[in-house]
Amino acid sequence: MCGIVGIVSEDLNVAPLVVECLRRLEYRGYDSVGVAVLDDGKLFVRKGAGKIDSVDSAKCLKCLHGHTGVGHTRWATHGPPTDENAHPHVDCTGRLAVVHNGILENYRELKSWLQERGHVFRSNTDTEVFAHLVEEYLKEEGDFFKAFKKSLKAIRGSYALAVVTSLEPRKIFFARKHSPLVIGIADGKMFVASDIPAFLEYTNKVVILNDGELGYVEPRGLHLETLEGGVVDVNRRVIVVPWTAELARKEGFPHYMLKEIHEQPRVIAETIRGFGPDYERGAELLSDAEVIYVVASGTSYHASLYFALLTMKIAGKKVIPLISSEYAGYVSSASERDALLAVSQSGETIDTLMAMRAFKERGVRTVSLTNVIGSVISRESDHQVYMKAGPEIGVAATKTFTVQLTALTWLSALIARNVGAMDEKDAESLLERMKKIPDLAEKVINAYSGWCKETGTFMSEKSSAYYLSRGLGLPIALEGALKLKEIAYVHAEGYPAGESKHGPIALVERGFPVVFVSVERELEKKLLGNVEEMRARGAYTIGVVPQDSELRGHFDREVVVPSSDEVAVPILATIPLQLVAYYSAVERGLDPDKPRNLAKTVTVE
Repeated sequence: MCGIVGIVSEDLNVAPLVVECLRRLEYRGYDSVGVAVLDDGKLFVRKGAGKIDSVDSAKCLKCLHGHTGVGHTRWATHGPPTDENAHPHVDCTGRLAVVHNGILENYRELKSWLQERGHVFRSNTDTEVFAHLVEEYLKEEGDFFKAFKKSLKAIRGSYALAVVTSLEPRKIFFARKHSPLVIGIADGKMFVASDIPAFLEYTNKVVILNDGELGYVEPRGLHLETLEGGVVDVNRRVIVVPWTAELARKEGFPHYMLKEIHEQPRVIAETIRGFGPDYERGAELLSDAEVIYVVASGTSYHASLYFALLTMKIAGKKVIPLISSEYAGYVSSASERDALLAVSQSGETIDTLMAMRAFKERGVRTVSLTNVIGSVISRESDHQVYMKAGPEIGVAATKTFTVQLTALTWLSALIARNVGAMDEKDAESLLERMKKIPDLAEKVINAYSGWCKETGTFMSEKSSAYYLSRGLGLPIALEGALKLKEIAYVHAEGYPAGESKHGPIALVERGFPVVFVSVERELEKKLLGNVEEMRARGAYTIGVVPQDSELRGHFDREVVVPSSDEVAVPILATIPLQLVAYYSAVERGLDPDKPRNLAKTVTVE
């Protein structure tokens, strides 16, 4: 997820304003930044790796001068965060500059085609392809807007694009598909941006673009049309946004955590669209291993436990999950015939890094799954796999967990296919089933937000709770308990349901909350026995169950997720548990974005 800004003005020097607007989008990405400005018919670009303040201090982005400019703050998806990969990207002639948020899925084919025609690339990004594509089509069309539109028809994937050119220096060309893009209308100047907060201090008159729309802005004009060529009546699309700048940065949500919970349908879809050669190669390396170790901490460990249970179930492959800080007890049994999967959303978790290094010293091959390109764990692993959750600002992991589950489910399926436990047709079928998850997740959020708020209020009054499950549901129960504990400061324990009678049940008394998570239909008869055990002792039972569950109606309160597909249910069941934890914290007057004693990335052992 990146942030883009474009400003065209009648008489204002826009460079300082572009930098200021980028600062308000830095939550969207902050590994590199750049600005391009047109001055006296010439294009000037300054950019570099690092956060805005450091790059601006070194290269004085705001010292550029001109009335038309674009800027970009990057969260790397293709190519590491370097000066060369920072946006904007220019064509061979230096006459046009592009900033982009999204992923161009067919950039490799287009790049090869363009290189055959003599185009020279300076970066590893997918975005640079678009600059050269417009340059190439401009030779045929002779008109910049026609070349821009023809280029859009050639690309596949997601994009929010803003382009400036010395050929038409008082215009910014833009287009949107899947990635957000909005237009801000002010007196004598126009804005293009990824998010409204970028320009909210200058105007609250906004046009929110739909997928497949494109056009250009001038200092006092906006032209908008569809990819098919139909002209859009702009006057009917202008809205006045009643947000404060502070609230708008969270897109209307009171906390980043809630915003990120609601982002899950989109980022899960982006992660599925990003399944590519990195997943295939990672699965190959893991499939060849005698034993797979999977190492992680905190929430990532719960995702790793899910991967281990799923891979053993569908691939019959031996997988040993371990908590990163406990690696010393496992490493001596590893050999060069084994492989290790290191899972870390930040790619910087020191316990996981140390574990990975220790296993590498034993000759173990390593694969990493992270959310940050160029992180230390990804750099030091033998092979890198990336998920696409985008920056997560809330300290408690929410969308990164469900995206990890999504990515690890696909890795498990590829391993099953590689070892012959699943044929190609079944793997393709599983992928099609996964593509339904984003819409199902949206349904869960819409249907159960009110239920979660009521349940959160109930839980906020408790001092302790159990989260119980069996099989593939256990990691989800563990994560639900962790979320309540770290955000609402309510003691919560996740436990295998079958083990609950070997000690934990001693604490259960009337009104004690016990949350049950069901994923696998075949385990429900045993899980029902555990539910009855708790009810017999006065527990207040809460169920999160699949659509066709035989447990329905056996709880005091329950969520029925809109699917019975075991590929989807673990992810869908996670969402209400996140929301219950969030509303419990809010009810207690706590800030769920900044829980005490915690940090987003743990870099000490």
